[in-house]
Amino acid sequence: MLKILITAVAKNNVIGRSTGEMPWHSKEETQHFKQTTLGFPVIMGRKTIEALGKPLEGRINIVITKNSAIKEKFESLIIYDALKDAYKYCEANNYEKVFIIGGGQIFEKAIAEADEMIISYMDFNAEGDVYFPRIDFLKWNVSSREKRKDFEIVTYIRMK
Repeated sequence: MLKILITAVAKNNVIGRSTGEMPWHSKEETQHFKQTTLGFPVIMGRKTIEALGKPLEGRINIVITKNSAIKEKFESLIIYDALKDAYKYCEANNYEKVFIIGGGQIFEKAIAEADEMIISYMDFNAEGDVYFPRIDFLKWNVSSREKRKDFEIVTYIRMK
C-alpha cells in the first residue's frame, strides 16, 4: 500500500493556520486535490476535519485524534488515535494507496514512512502558522512536474 502525502505549500512553506483553515483558496488546486484523492482513503488530523466542516465525499475519511467526541459531529468518520492504526486499517482492507492530507502534526509524523509526496507549490507567500516539514531531498526523486496557472505540482518518490 502506497502512503502518499498530498498538500499545497506557499512559497514561505506555510500550509495552513493553527485553527485548521487554509490561508488561501485556489479552485484549480482544489480540483487537482479532489481528482487525485477521489476513491481512496484520506487520513487527516482533527483540526483539518473541523476546518473542512464535513467529511470529503467519495473517500473514506480517517481522522487521527484522541478526542473521540469528534465522532458525534461527523458520524461517517473512522477514528484512530495513532497513525499506525490507520495504516493497519487501510492495509487490512487492501487499499492500493492512502492519502495523508494534513495538517502539520500529521505530516510531521507521516513523512518518515511516506512512499510518495504530491506537493502543489503555490506561487505566493501566505499568512499562517502551520508549516510543511522539512524535506530531506537526498531521500526523494522528482518523478513529475506539472505547471499550472498559480502553482506547480511536483511528485516525489522515496528512493529505495
